[in-house]
Amino acid sequence: MQPQFYNVINDELRGSKETHRVIDPRTEEELWPCPVATTQDFEDAVAAAQKAFTSWSQTTVAERQALLVKLADVIRDNAEELASILMRETGKSKIVADIDIQAGIAQCLYYSQNALEDEIQHEDATTKVVATHVPLGVVAAICPWNFPLILSNVKVVCALVTGNCVIVKPSPFTPYAVSRWVELSRGVLPPGVFQVLNGGADLGAAMTLHPGIAKISFTGTIGVGKRVLAACAKTLKKVTLELAGNDACIVCADADLDKVVPCVASGGFFNAGQVCVASKRVYVHESIYDEFLARLVREVEAQYAIREDGFAPSVFGPLDNRAQFEVVKGIIEDCKSKGYNIVTGGKTEGVTGKGFWLPPTIVSKPPEDSRLVQEEQFGPVLPILSWSDEDDVIRRSNLANAGLGASVYSSDLAQAERIARRLEAGGVWINQPERPNFAAYFGGMKDSGFGGEMGKQGLLSYVYTKCLHFAK
Repeated sequence: MQPQFYNVINDELRGSKETHRVIDPRTEEELWPCPVATTQDFEDAVAAAQKAFTSWSQTTVAERQALLVKLADVIRDNAEELASILMRETGKSKIVADIDIQAGIAQCLYYSQNALEDEIQHEDATTKVVATHVPLGVVAAICPWNFPLILSNVKVVCALVTGNCVIVKPSPFTPYAVSRWVELSRGVLPPGVFQVLNGGADLGAAMTLHPGIAKISFTGTIGVGKRVLAACAKTLKKVTLELAGNDACIVCADADLDKVVPCVASGGFFNAGQVCVASKRVYVHESIYDEFLARLVREVEAQYAIREDGFAPSVFGPLDNRAQFEVVKGIIEDCKSKGYNIVTGGKTEGVTGKGFWLPPTIVSKPPEDSRLVQEEQFGPVLPILSWSDEDDVIRRSNLANAGLGASVYSSDLAQAERIARRLEAGGVWINQPERPNFAAYFGGMKDSGFGGEMGKQGLLSYVYTKCLHFAK
């Protein structure tokens, strides 16, 4: 039986005369119709959220946290269905789809135990000042395609636990699982508190301009993020932008290669490199460069080979959509046309019979000004560069578009920390691949973001902080 998908407005299921279909990235099979929200759907959703906010904003933190536990139960109880949908729309293997599901559950449960509390900011003989936190109103969550549930869920639960209503706009490349999740969650929260609308860039633009929306949380590219910020300025919306990260990975001369090589391979090729904080440029000390490169090639060829069966034990998959496939294919072709040393992979035609597949590709010492090094590839092609001087490698690492994450590998923790503190990135992982933690604030520097999310600090972007001044 073909699944049905809907926009969810005020807990009602709505179809639409206009639909669009997503292509399965593994097979290029056309998937199911998905309704495109109309202008009226959007206006109705905003009105429903504004109405619901009046009472929802007055609920206690404890009441909201109890409902987050129920949202976690919805995901858990429907995990297999949601995972199967994710596999079809993203091309993820079952293993990686399950990670998306389990992280969504964990996020709900984390914020069910961690929220903002009133804080005494100052007290003396005459005055006590208490900071309290007031929800903003209606939050629009504009979400990406690489981890549909994880990266929409974190926006949703942060908005809800702080007393906001939220309208989710999933990526048009991956609308199905998020839409189904919101549909399954009906009845947990009051109508109008949690809604979903499917649409493209025009819907996102309308969200940024609507005076009834108080905040935009956006994850996507630098170029679109700048347009979002400019549009939101017209109504002084609060804005959080998590943007591209051309993340540097630095491997020091004393690195334990037995441990480091698998970590770097995972950092670069997990989910075919389609991770916001994936290792996207690897700088290896020249004294160990040749050995590291040989080991990395062996590791990648053994562990990240193409497996067309989505149920095979693999964390490597196809590119999510044709547009991204063409971007990464173009970067590989650029490397080939300029004669760069491709030590494994590099094939861009006839990789498999169908699907947006590119093999894991490693390029040795491309020029620093090459497209592969300067642009975020967001795919399975990784440049391995060399370094000898610490100041030099830090300078090369700190590109304007590299402010989201970074990683450093060294047996000398003092050296690793020294380098990490000089890297201009919102998160630096030491002796481990880049994996965000729910408890840690996550935001980019420079072109990689505006504000941030996650952890208790991330919740502050969903509230006004109001100070109550008590006379004694």
